[in-house]
Amino acid sequence: MTTAASASAAGGSAGRSPGAVRGAPVPAPAAASAADKGVGPLLRGWREQRRVSQLELALRAGSSARHISFVETGRSRPSEEMVLRLAEHLDVPVRDRNSLLLAAGYAPRYPQTPLDDPALDALREGVERLIRGYEPYPALVVDATYTVVAANRGITMLLDGLPGHLLAPAPNAMRLTLHPEGLAPRIRNLREWRGHLLAQMERDIALRRSAPLRALYEEVAAYPVPEPVPGPEPEPEPVAVAHFALPMRIEHDGRVLSFISSISTFNTPMDVTVAELAVETLLPADPATAGYLQSSAS
Repeated sequence: MTTAASASAAGGSAGRSPGAVRGAPVPAPAAASAADKGVGPLLRGWREQRRVSQLELALRAGSSARHISFVETGRSRPSEEMVLRLAEHLDVPVRDRNSLLLAAGYAPRYPQTPLDDPALDALREGVERLIRGYEPYPALVVDATYTVVAANRGITMLLDGLPGHLLAPAPNAMRLTLHPEGLAPRIRNLREWRGHLLAQMERDIALRRSAPLRALYEEVAAYPVPEPVPGPEPEPEPVAVAHFALPMRIEHDGRVLSFISSISTFNTPMDVTVAELAVETLLPADPATAGYLQSSAS
């Protein structure tokens, strides 16, 4: 699972039934380390990672290259508004924007609300309704480290028969997919799909600078690559199917199903938890897969 095509949803991989949403973990903020570094070096690090010059960043933010230089070297203390403006133009994740504010001597702007908090009832109910409405096609919700926080019956179907240690509370989509006891032996194009997932995780690590995500990457990248379980080849379609994105071809119940994955996130989130949620949907990549899912549901 997770993702061959990306989409952004306005206002906006499993083994749980719909409605199985857990509270997102709330790690302790790295306030001291951020403040010790100072905001200048942190901003410079983000700018260099994004490969943006001081002049280009200044033009984007309505400032001057001289001021950006003074901020980065600590000769000038940026205002709270300037910190947020620079973070936005550098596409800094919401969690790290709080770290920048702390390093500059300001209070964090974005809360991190547990997902089971009553304040997020509307979000939780809306997301659950969304993935239920997508049935019989598979859909799930993951957080920033690919921990599954909700899934529908389409996902439960694909995970049928997996061992309990992978399906225990707070299952991880990458482990479910790439573990040699997980879906990996069932995926007919495993090497292609595995390469796609690892490349996706590398992009996420570059964007978020997340130590837990780096640890997860090192774990799943070290899994041995099992040979796909021998099974039937899909029946040829009357008309050749031209895939518009890399499909995941997975054996299930004596047939091969084919899915294209899409990820949706929230536009302009104002909460760390919400910013790190993603809704993944698996779209049937051929008429045979769509027909099987619809007939199974009925």
